[in-house]
Amino acid sequence: MIQLLVSLPGLILIIFLFLFISLKILKEYERGVIFFLGRFQKVKGPGLIIVIPGIQSMAKVSLRTIVMDVPPQDVITRDNVSVKVNAIIYFRVIDPQRAIIQVEDYLYATSQLSQTTLRSVLGQSQLDDLLSKREEINSNLQQIIDQQTEPWGVKVSAVEVKNVDLPQEMVRAIAKQAEAERERRAKVIHAEGEYQAAEKLTQAGEIISRNPTTLQLRYLQTLTEIAAEKNSTTIFPVPIDFLEPFFKRREGENK
Repeated sequence: MIQLLVSLPGLILIIFLFLFISLKILKEYERGVIFFLGRFQKVKGPGLIIVIPGIQSMAKVSLRTIVMDVPPQDVITRDNVSVKVNAIIYFRVIDPQRAIIQVEDYLYATSQLSQTTLRSVLGQSQLDDLLSKREEINSNLQQIIDQQTEPWGVKVSAVEVKNVDLPQEMVRAIAKQAEAERERRAKVIHAEGEYQAAEKLTQAGEIISRNPTTLQLRYLQTLTEIAAEKNSTTIFPVPIDFLEPFFKRREGENK
């Protein structure tokens, strides 16, 4: 009887320790991949689960979106320009079983795959495309990486090229190119303005040639504008048409 009483607290302690070791709590965004004697059994969670020590083992997987910074990569573009490019990749685990069984470390594998894909895709692009077609390149990177991580149960939702570091000589060349482009546009706009002004003057000249009175009205308007200025002396030409009646009158008197 005494031995039974002595062993009873010990048994209770053993049961308590067993439950303490066996009970696991998984959060809402976590799943546990359970192995029974080394073989896959099931995926459990979230909440309270039991993992029997020595017989079962558990690998915990988070289902939240992971934001990973891809380190800067040395890339030689298609037009032989050396640049440093880094990116950000957004992905999450959608199949915990495959994420644990199909690949040893899905985080490391996804990081390495992103680096190699970044160098490969950007190496096939022109520098101008890399700077101007960023959305198209991001979409292409996302599709390629997602296709290769799909067997691992990993879904790549987005890839964003973050920074493109250019050599100093390329920065100066691009600045000169941009300046030359601005000057070209300014000259084109000035030439278009001159062309439109000349076209309007030609139309005005045609209208005036068909109606000489218009020329006289324009002449009088010019005189008014000159008179509005505070000038002490004003010299202006007189059109010969104004003097023509006097010439005819004089000719009549001479006859």
